[in-house]
Amino acid sequence: MGCNHHNNIKAWMVAFLLSLLSRSSLEICAREGEPQVPGYFIFGDSLSDCGNNNVLLTFAKANYKPYGIDFPAGPTGRFSNGRIIVDVIGELLGLDGYIPSFVTAKAKHVLKGVNYASAGSGIRQETGQQLGQTICLSAQLKNYQITFSQISHMLGGDAAAQNHLNKCMFTVGIGSNDFINNFFMPTTYQTSKLYSTDRYAEELISEYSQNLDTLYRYGARKVAIFGLGPIGCSPAELDRFGASPGSTCVDDINDAIVIFNQRLVAMVDTLNKNYKDAKFTYINILGMASGDPKVAGFKVVDAGCCGGQKGCLPLATPCKNRKEYTFWDEYHPTDALNYIYGNRAYKAMAPTDVHPFDISTLASQ
Repeated sequence: MGCNHHNNIKAWMVAFLLSLLSRSSLEICAREGEPQVPGYFIFGDSLSDCGNNNVLLTFAKANYKPYGIDFPAGPTGRFSNGRIIVDVIGELLGLDGYIPSFVTAKAKHVLKGVNYASAGSGIRQETGQQLGQTICLSAQLKNYQITFSQISHMLGGDAAAQNHLNKCMFTVGIGSNDFINNFFMPTTYQTSKLYSTDRYAEELISEYSQNLDTLYRYGARKVAIFGLGPIGCSPAELDRFGASPGSTCVDDINDAIVIFNQRLVAMVDTLNKNYKDAKFTYINILGMASGDPKVAGFKVVDAGCCGGQKGCLPLATPCKNRKEYTFWDEYHPTDALNYIYGNRAYKAMAPTDVHPFDISTLASQ
């Protein structure tokens, strides 16, 4: 692969086997114990969206069959055959049911968490707009401030709301679209003409950090940041650009992702230094994607189970052997891969999975 991966195949195999061995014990703990946090608040893009885009005028939707073919509620707006990564994390945190989207969350239930993620969205406001409407990160934060006001009203003031939210879990996973639906679309967006790859990453991180400052001001103290995965290996980008010579992926995209992720780690370190009463951590999705996927039982890594490299259309017939595919559609992981990512984010199986600690440790702080 064209990614700058550091885990070797043996390490990946050991980590995966450990994740399988720990699966039942993690789920038993989640079911039998009290929730490890009182609520879970989610920000991001299509990897975390559970239905916010359903009400938007956009092509970035997944509220139709065969999406959700393996999810209890069927097609909900999740870009997967089953669970997305935040669903898995919510299960492992022992939460009761899946976190609702902002557009469906009832005021009386918001204490337990809300999902603000929007497919196609980015850190930058213009990102993904060729797809239609999106809710960029700063707009997601504005929606969160509405929730904060609701919680303040329910609990009797801002101080009580802050106290509640200080104990809750927050995850943020965004930035992929700023590359594939912005920087690497030079005929639609100007960013690649205005910035070098390094400078663009700096601009993104600067804006990202400002949004996390806002999140902190409104009560977040346990925050996990998802690094970007190897999106240059996604079926859609392989179809669009072709694999780089001597590689199975689009190296230019993955090289840009590595640069962004390095700055993301530095941002997490800075946030932890600046906010002594908060804990921020980095989830290394790119590292988890390293190694040989066949070790984990995956047989198809360059095409989606639904739609191959072209997209999952309404009522399309997906593959039957979904656990053998890393991709559900042209961009998004299957339930099987999300399960691995979610477990390793919650309980690190390799030292490089997280920095500086995993979500289970974050929850216990």
